[in-house]
Amino acid sequence: MTTLASYACHPARSRGRLHAEPGGELRGPRDIFQRDRDRIIHSIAFRRLRHKTQVFVSPDGDHFRVRLTHSLEVAQIGRTAARTLCLNEDLTEALCLAHDIGHPPFGHAGEDALEAALDDHGGFDHNAHTLRTLMLLESPYPRFRGLNLSWEMLEGLAKHNGPVGRPGWAMREVDALFPLDLASHASLEAQLAALSDDIAYDNHDIDDGLRAGLLTLDQLLSVPLVRRCWDRVRARYPDVPEDRLLRELVREQIGVMATDLIETTRANIAVSGVETVEDVRSLGRPLVCFSPELTAQERELKRFMYATLYHHPTQLAAADRARVIVTDLFRAYHARPELMPAEWHGECALEEPQRSRHVADFIAGMTDRYAEKRHAEIHGALAIA
Repeated sequence: MTTLASYACHPARSRGRLHAEPGGELRGPRDIFQRDRDRIIHSIAFRRLRHKTQVFVSPDGDHFRVRLTHSLEVAQIGRTAARTLCLNEDLTEALCLAHDIGHPPFGHAGEDALEAALDDHGGFDHNAHTLRTLMLLESPYPRFRGLNLSWEMLEGLAKHNGPVGRPGWAMREVDALFPLDLASHASLEAQLAALSDDIAYDNHDIDDGLRAGLLTLDQLLSVPLVRRCWDRVRARYPDVPEDRLLRELVREQIGVMATDLIETTRANIAVSGVETVEDVRSLGRPLVCFSPELTAQERELKRFMYATLYHHPTQLAAADRARVIVTDLFRAYHARPELMPAEWHGECALEEPQRSRHVADFIAGMTDRYAEKRHAEIHGALAIA
């Protein structure tokens, strides 16, 4: 078992949960962060990620990634790095597993449509909606709303990308319930979850893009980071056909990025003088990061991916149709709440902004295929290529 560093999140020193629970944390051998992780895994919202877009809208191939498999891959990277850095593996894993729960159907296209639909009512942000889902909407327990996650877990989800200087309505609402010190940086575990997400999607999206035929190796080799990793792979396997080495290329890049992240973070911690997690929060800058050289290379890789994959004409056409589905659903449910299931219709307010936000809550929880099904029932089939 890894001995935790003094600046790691220690379960015995957690700030606790919003609601007191019968028996406290004594049910079984799990500590507070292990129970957080298990609550995420057993939640309905987490299970729905298996049918939510990662890169490809409603992928019809069994081998493409979805939000669920992506979250598992992020957790694998994050947990390994946490162990190496003597951080709390369980909290890191829980944050990685939960970070995308607030995404609506159809990925960023669905988020854009909900943002537009709520333009006059505070907008929509998937990160804030993750907290809204876990603190208010997912309610399996008899005496309180939400999963009643630890303060450290909620803080990490709120601030894993840095301090929240201008929180939107959803973030303000949950922060009012359980203040999360939004102006400070988050724990090292949360910072690590954010960079593990980058490593996972930077590389696994390449894998999916190649599989879909929207990327070619020749295109990828124009990116210096990819070229460097490809040259190392070819040097190790000079006699293996290129098509057999594409997944090895992805593995090599993950290894290069993860190693750089760990080494840079370890060096940052050593010179920072932090001794406690509160020191980390008050330092004023993140400690978990890539080296300056890899930061520049990773940004170049992202620019390439946006230009060639995320903004590929096939992807843009699918995103346009996805936005139509979400927009149509919002208009239909807003005008006729009785079209929603009884438990949602019964709680729909007449006044704004509550009415629009309630409709958005319902749509945001949908999977891609459920949104397509409901749209077909209400408006007629709209195929997504």
